[in-house]
Amino acid sequence: MSELPEPHNMNHGEILLQLVKMKMPYGKYKDRLLCDLPVSYLEWFQRKGFPKGKLGMLLHSMYEIKINGLDYLLKPLR
Repeated sequence: MSELPEPHNMNHGEILLQLVKMKMPYGKYKDRLLCDLPVSYLEWFQRKGFPKGKLGMLLHSMYEIKINGLDYLLKPLR
């Protein structure tokens, strides 16, 4: 299995691909694709603080996509 790029080395297309392929590794929504996480869960992270590293960057990106109505950007990648 190939190593995933570090957040600072990822381009926008790679970030979008990760959102439709990566699953939440823990918590209430463990094993759910990041793109399928409910807005309320992402809002909770916004209030409490996103995790450090790549997961936090991806969750923050998904939060921004959902609150700005940009979910359509992910549909062709599914």
